[in-house]
Amino acid sequence: MRPSEIIGRFAALALVAGAATGYAADAAAGTPERVVSMNLCTDQLAMMLAAEGQLYSISDIAQDPLMSPMVEEARAYRVNHGLAEEIYLMQPDLVLAGQYTNLATVEMLRRLGIPVAIFDTTRGLDQVAARIAKMGSVLGREDAAQTMIDEFESRLTELRAGDGPRPEAVLYYANGYTLGGQTLAGDILEAAGFENAALRAGYASGARMPLEVLAALDPDIVITAQKYPGASRSEAILQHPVVKELRGANGTAAMTDSDWVCGTPFVLRAIEELAQARNALGPLKGTDE
Repeated sequence: MRPSEIIGRFAALALVAGAATGYAADAAAGTPERVVSMNLCTDQLAMMLAAEGQLYSISDIAQDPLMSPMVEEARAYRVNHGLAEEIYLMQPDLVLAGQYTNLATVEMLRRLGIPVAIFDTTRGLDQVAARIAKMGSVLGREDAAQTMIDEFESRLTELRAGDGPRPEAVLYYANGYTLGGQTLAGDILEAAGFENAALRAGYASGARMPLEVLAALDPDIVITAQKYPGASRSEAILQHPVVKELRGANGTAAMTDSDWVCGTPFVLRAIEELAQARNALGPLKGTDE
């Protein structure tokens, strides 16, 4: 390539960069008009709250049916892969990211003058309303967010299990990973009327639980995740006779799915479905009922 051609290409890129930075700076002063989300959980909240035409792009994970409860809705948006270069060329005036989104991408976008709103991971049902409120604020959709919060909290109150026997459950995933009480999934268990047996074994948050510990706990039910296509050594543990026996205890099986992943109103559906599995359980271990 001739030197003049190289210079010409860099000049063109500089013009694009200047235009994009100016666009972002102008829009940042008011309600964002071109929003890009690069995190599964911000994808969902943005799709639920954004005004028509306001949300331009979402992450590619939003189209994964094992992770996203809004696959059909996601097809209406352009997909991004969390790369600074591709997002920059989309000329957004706001980027939505998660707490653990690629830090290099976030910092590069900010250095280029593009505002980035970071959303913390939701670690309990009591934080869902705050995440909805924050999304409403950054999108300039406060009224819509408040309506969603009111509906969410009202329905959550209706779904929360009351007094009565609480079966013990253990969440058990690939590599024997479990989740304790200081987690969103742990809160979903509690709201649906279960006791998290992992707490009895000293698991406060998330950690690997050996099969021996699971067998010793002998919970009323083990709740596993949907299996990904193909073969995986990490998921082989879920086919162990101990896990299979406890998953099918009392003729009932339950699984976590995309509704459990993010702190959005979809957790209500997870609670409702898990409550149905709880009600389907027969007599609890250690009882004569």
